[in-house]
Amino acid sequence: MAELAEAAASLSAALDRLDAVLVPLDEAQQRHVRDSAEIASLTHEREGLLARIAELEEEVRSLASLTEEVEGRLDGAIADIRTALGR
Repeated sequence: MAELAEAAASLSAALDRLDAVLVPLDEAQQRHVRDSAEIASLTHEREGLLARIAELEEEVRSLASLTEEVEGRLDGAIADIRTALGR
């Protein structure tokens, strides 16, 4: 009977150690699920931001072209005004 009691105590101690290990493992798995969801969300947000940056870069190129055109027209108008005043 003493051997049975000793085996039961040993089994109980082993189960306690197993429970102690499983709790952090379960918490780690829950963190992993949360972290995976956050990573997916951040990846989606990053893709959206990259698309917006591309749009803004295209808009900058377009505005630079328009600015050059306006600058050329203003230079021509100034030249015409100087010519007219010089006469």
